[in-house]
Amino acid sequence: MSTVPSPREQFLVINAMGQQTTTLASMLTRLCMEQRCLIVSSRMSRHGTCTALLLQVSGNWDALARLETLLPPLAKREHFTLSMYRSSALEERPSALPYNVFVTAAQRPELVAELCAFFQHLEIDIEEMLSFTYMAQHTGTAMLNLTLTIAIPVKTQLSWLREQFLDFCDELNLDAVIEPWRPLH
Repeated sequence: MSTVPSPREQFLVINAMGQQTTTLASMLTRLCMEQRCLIVSSRMSRHGTCTALLLQVSGNWDALARLETLLPPLAKREHFTLSMYRSSALEERPSALPYNVFVTAAQRPELVAELCAFFQHLEIDIEEMLSFTYMAQHTGTAMLNLTLTIAIPVKTQLSWLREQFLDFCDELNLDAVIEPWRPLH
């Protein structure tokens, strides 16, 4: 269960990329703790030899200001790239239904962009996107596996959306399914 942030609480989104996965995570999470900032959400993944760490931290204005001041010298000293962005609490949005979209297809450079454009055209927000490519075991074909979490406005007729999505997937020869989001635990 999430807690409602206080009106004075502010957020900082930190994106760091470097070579050492555990070291990068350890340094940044420790620095956040030392500055009395709470890690609200985090995501880390490895992309080839690069590790990407994304943190959303909250705290009062002076804690976040100290953190913003300390991060660039740390990034320079430890040889990782850094970007930061001040954020605010997510404003109340119209009601929407969380759904997952799972796509498997032969890899083509335009596929991810076309799927994103499909949902943009229908004014459906993409909340999360995860994709990876792999070589099919028996055929050696380059494959794409894509998972999207989308927020379908409650006014959207689900049967109509499914029909539109399946027609779109048939045109692109995609094996795909759209289903309600379910918690992992």
